[in-house]
Amino acid sequence: MNEKITIIGTGMMGGAVIKSLLKGGYEGKITAVDIDPERLKEFENLGVKTSTDSKKAAGDADIVFIIVKPGDVEKVLKEISKEIKDKLLISVAATVPLKFLKKTAPDARIVRIMPNLGALVQAAYTAYCCESNVTQQDKDKVRTLLNIMGICDEMDEKYIDAITAVSGSGPGYLSIIIEAMTYAGLKVGLPRDIALTCAAQTVMGAGKLVIDLHADPSKIKDMTTTPGGTTIEAIYQIEQSQIRPAMIRAIEEATKKNQAIREKLNLN
Repeated sequence: MNEKITIIGTGMMGGAVIKSLLKGGYEGKITAVDIDPERLKEFENLGVKTSTDSKKAAGDADIVFIIVKPGDVEKVLKEISKEIKDKLLISVAATVPLKFLKKTAPDARIVRIMPNLGALVQAAYTAYCCESNVTQQDKDKVRTLLNIMGICDEMDEKYIDAITAVSGSGPGYLSIIIEAMTYAGLKVGLPRDIALTCAAQTVMGAGKLVIDLHADPSKIKDMTTTPGGTTIEAIYQIEQSQIRPAMIRAIEEATKKNQAIREKLNLN
């Protein structure tokens, strides 16, 4: 696959997508677009073509990613609407639904995706949903790109807000867990660098066990516990903290926040 890709928006997520495609050996030309020339210097140093002209870059592309803030989506799409006619448009804008994208860019073939920051290390989970005019060939291209960044699933759009709350924001939650485990390691005498690496690798390994073994997390937990052992003692203490309901409440509120942002910006 060597289509010309234009990525509009090089913030944290846009930068992650660009770097992931480069790291994954994508063979096509990538153009990074941003209104801030200073932000583009990093990508110039990586050998990526850069531009501050969204219209020209979109016109030169086969596939256009739009990775801007939800409130900026309409402005950008109106600016490039003629240039993306009959092209594949991939939106990474949180909370912005397909029907709004289609209303604003009616002649594009639109896919909405929700990745996470794991794309930086080829470990993202990305959900995606498609407009009705997206072809099977388009879907194959999208899957190829998303699989460079990690793993992906096509799903009904009604699940995307929840995916945003669970996975899109998920690295933030797990960073708290890793940080807490690191501090705990310090408390029981581990050197800081060892405590951090130990905690981070353990969280990564637990996730890989669930994915590779197709195992319920409870099975992984049971595999590590023995009668009267250290793990069951630690789990008992963790369960006293009410971490489960706290996590559930957090994700429920994050899901509601997606809906609130959409309503506030009149994106329905």
